[in-house]
Amino acid sequence: MATRLLRTNFIRRPYRFSALTPVGPPTVTASTAVVPEILSFGQQAPAEPPVHHPKPNEAHHHDIDLSDQARLFSSVPTSDLLRSTAVLHAAAVGPMVDLGSWVMSSKLMDNALTRGMVLGLVKSTFYDHFCAGEDADAAAKRVSSVYEATGLKGMLVYGVEHADDAASCDDNMRHFLRTIEAAKSLPTSHFSSVVVKITAICPISLLKRVSDLLRWEYKTKNFKLSWKLKSFPVFSDSSPLYHTNSEPEPLTAEEEQELEAAHVRIQDICRKCQESNVPLLVDAEDTILQPAIDYMAYSSAILFNADKDRPIVYNTVQAYLRDAGERLHLAVREAEKENVPMGFKLVRGAYMSSEARLADSLGHKSPVHDTIQNTHDCYNNCMTFLMEKASNGSGFGVVLATHNADSGRLASKKASELNIDKENGKIEFAQLYGMSDALSFGLKRAGFNVSKYMPFGPVETAIPYLVRRAYENRGMMATGATDRHLMRMELKRRLLAGTA
Repeated sequence: MATRLLRTNFIRRPYRFSALTPVGPPTVTASTAVVPEILSFGQQAPAEPPVHHPKPNEAHHHDIDLSDQARLFSSVPTSDLLRSTAVLHAAAVGPMVDLGSWVMSSKLMDNALTRGMVLGLVKSTFYDHFCAGEDADAAAKRVSSVYEATGLKGMLVYGVEHADDAASCDDNMRHFLRTIEAAKSLPTSHFSSVVVKITAICPISLLKRVSDLLRWEYKTKNFKLSWKLKSFPVFSDSSPLYHTNSEPEPLTAEEEQELEAAHVRIQDICRKCQESNVPLLVDAEDTILQPAIDYMAYSSAILFNADKDRPIVYNTVQAYLRDAGERLHLAVREAEKENVPMGFKLVRGAYMSSEARLADSLGHKSPVHDTIQNTHDCYNNCMTFLMEKASNGSGFGVVLATHNADSGRLASKKASELNIDKENGKIEFAQLYGMSDALSFGLKRAGFNVSKYMPFGPVETAIPYLVRRAYENRGMMATGATDRHLMRMELKRRLLAGTA
């Protein structure tokens, strides 16, 4: 099988879509492990491990208060607070990240003794901090312990890389189905959703081919795709189309069979979620693949979002893309026209470097906003639009995935203005497991449903995710030090108070 887990050369040379696709350790491609896009540049800082924390039944407030570190970290043992502070500071140091990446790519990993030592060190530090366990059952137990200690819910994320053939796609689908079973075994109050990566159940090469054909269909009005299922718009007038400059060859009979098999896989996963009442979040990727992913997500939503009060299938919108707002409005308009309740997960985005490099190599401007402020504005405008839709009884569901405290405060204010029921599940927040816990607790205390995005899988499977997690976010970690500052303050307070 060709599912990509951990290979030493994989970390050095990420999967290439084509000769034009940029490579290198900091570049995030569609082979990115688990959940790269929930966090983005310019957001607030990481935090301590969310297995312990303030109790969920504390009084709620309308404002998000991140100033009282003693209250935020009241149930975190000092030993855990020290470890969390050390891990997050290490992840913010560029040379430390580079050294870790080099070790994972070196011949040290070919020697059984040194490999075991390295993996043991990784497991006891970064892995235990950022990952929820080695299998679905262990992750489900971690979800329960997190909820019981903090009131924060869990999103179960099977930590799989991309797949290149049918056998690995089928194997990954079975893991996703097992993840749904694990979620189903939990009380509904403990978890919010499971997450799927289309790149794990449909070969990357086919997703690129389908994206090329969808782009050409959009550019050429008399060009029709006989295999295309009913879906919502995946392009707007400002969408990047430079990836496809000439008419692609039609899908071969074998490729059409592969695409049909991929549709069957995602539909089996959606059906299992529908039967189990478990929402499904579809992760996003680079723009070179995203049209096919949007197409499959929306076609699945049309089939399975039958409950008018709560969607099952959620698609991801990346607000750092200049066309994000237009595409969102078009998809929402079509969903309303077809009377399909739709779920959206709103993120900023994590493929800034790879998008810029690919666009530059093709002689085009990056599809990402020119400034971080433009990205913030787009995120907040999309957030406001979706909250208004969710508040009017239309059946829309919204997951606001952000580590940005300003967006959290704006959402809290907007929820009050719209008189949104914070407990009904139509709107929730999400942060990565092991990061931005102060914001998670502040939002929880303000009365919102808040979830932690919790990847799981064997240690070796998670290493590419951990390496890329550090590469993607070391700039953010170096500048957005809110949580680390609060943790240092709490450690100092305990030391001075003699309560450590």
